[in-house]
Amino acid sequence: MSTALLFPGQGSQRPAMLQSLPQTPAAARSWAEAQHCLADLDGLPEQLDTAEALQSTTNAQLCLLITGVAYARALIEDHGLQAEFVAGHSVGAFAAAVVAGVLNLTDAIRVVRVRGDMMQRACAARQWGMAAISGLSLSAVQSLVSSHGTVQDPLWVANINAADQTVVSGTAAALENLRGPAERAGARNLTALDVRIASHCPLQASTAHAVAAELRNVSPGRQQRAYLANRTGRRLHHNPAGVVEDLAQAVQHPVQWFDCMRLIGELGVTTTIEMPPGHVLTSLALSSLPDVRVAALDEVAIDTVLRRARSAYP
Repeated sequence: MSTALLFPGQGSQRPAMLQSLPQTPAAARSWAEAQHCLADLDGLPEQLDTAEALQSTTNAQLCLLITGVAYARALIEDHGLQAEFVAGHSVGAFAAAVVAGVLNLTDAIRVVRVRGDMMQRACAARQWGMAAISGLSLSAVQSLVSSHGTVQDPLWVANINAADQTVVSGTAAALENLRGPAERAGARNLTALDVRIASHCPLQASTAHAVAAELRNVSPGRQQRAYLANRTGRRLHHNPAGVVEDLAQAVQHPVQWFDCMRLIGELGVTTTIEMPPGHVLTSLALSSLPDVRVAALDEVAIDTVLRRARSAYP
């Protein structure tokens, strides 16, 4: 019996998210550490989490990292939660790596700054985006991508989130043109994500290279919790080098989130807890893990979440 902490990725951000961090010692230390690091980085707005600031990929990713770490540390250090596994979706993997003990928060902030800047740069010349297709199998989505993506307006499978939900990256025009074919193929809906980039695809090869170079300047810490990898959907434990490799390379490969969720079931995890903001990962867990208790801290009080998690232990 065990608990997995889940960390959301870009698209879950919301204005003022840094203003509602837990009022606990560990969260306060995390916020102070983050502020100290952010002050040394040029070109960032004074307030990262305004609606305007969050239009920036870099700012949104930094806010998600800081929020995820602050909430997880509050649960573990201030409330004594036992958490054996961590899994982060896309940029959420950096928060997971911090909570796993592989990165410290300062190093993670510096690397995510580079990651966000490079992702924006890779998409600067054209209008790009991402969209979630629900109600179709992965093979059906792959067929659509193959049939409707072109050299001029490419499409790529970017996230395999559930048995019937796949996220696609591509140009804005390609994604819009995909709507009709997806509906005719039986999709329930095609929903544009709140991002202005195409992630987890070959377009981000330069980002992966830059992130890998930045991570070479980091000394990984002693891993304390198992980390579920974005690229493979497999468990990495006592393998900080493997975690670092996943952080570097995942941005140019599809996120294997459905495999991560299936692995959580295979490992006997009894509770998943999603860090704010939002509940996207909790909804995905509900569809993939019918026998696992799930909770999103945005929707359930910390005390209630702790009771649910602890009731799974003898």
